[in-house]
Amino acid sequence: MGIFLIVLVIIIAIIAYKSIKVVSQSEVYIIERLGKYYKTADAGLALIIPFIDRVSSVVLLKELTMDIPPQGVITKDNVTINIDTVVFYQITDPAKSVYEIANLKKGIEYLAITTIRDIVGKMDLDETFGSRDNINYQLRSILDEATDKWGCKINRVEIKDINPPADIRDAMEKQMNAERNKRALILEAEAKKQSDITVAEGKKQAAILEAEAESESRIRKAAGEAKAIKEVAEAKAKEIELIYSAMKEANPNEKLVQLKSLEALKEIANGDANKVFIPFEATAALSSIGAIKDVITEKKQSK
Repeated sequence: MGIFLIVLVIIIAIIAYKSIKVVSQSEVYIIERLGKYYKTADAGLALIIPFIDRVSSVVLLKELTMDIPPQGVITKDNVTINIDTVVFYQITDPAKSVYEIANLKKGIEYLAITTIRDIVGKMDLDETFGSRDNINYQLRSILDEATDKWGCKINRVEIKDINPPADIRDAMEKQMNAERNKRALILEAEAKKQSDITVAEGKKQAAILEAEAESESRIRKAAGEAKAIKEVAEAKAKEIELIYSAMKEANPNEKLVQLKSLEALKEIANGDANKVFIPFEATAALSSIGAIKDVITEKKQSK
């Protein structure tokens, strides 16, 4: 009786072990019943019938990565390069990923290799280095569309490295050095040009300022001279006005005016002019002087 109970307990334990399944987070179990797909068990506790149901596959729902081995690809200009690629994918339909393809990873790998060769084969070598984002986008689009029927979604495709042959690398390095030297010379020439322009602009501004200063000096000098002339003219006018006022107050007679005219005529005659024009009024005074001279002479003779 005791042995029977022990055997019964063992059988119950085996049945419980076969019947109760604990599914981890981010995993699903594909359960088959009598060799046919039955259901997909999500995370948690799952019950199955022993010897009738079985777990055929455990599928991860996390985002997975897959390294594509470096592949030799011939570019449009007949250069063989090695491209290293990584694919990020995620299972969206576990049943399809198990039943629609025998080996999902191999399928994605082969599809990625053929797609890379097709895309890069249409590009030149220089274009491949400058078109990584475009290549990644095309790879992701084509792989995502092709793997949709396998219950898989391609999230990203990244090209890790592009390795050209050694001779091509040497040629590219020489070209890069030549380009650097060329850019250095261009920058140096631009700097010299800018320096010359700056110096020329400085000289131009200096010349303009000097000319403006000289013009301002001349203007101020001319203004000073004009002011001096004006002051002299005003002084002369004032002097004439004073003389005129004094003469007017003195009320000179005609003889005095004529004598003053003769004095002025004497000063004029002593000048550099060759000809002297004598006013008509002065001739009367001269004739009077001549008459006075004759009278004086006669008186001296009579004595």
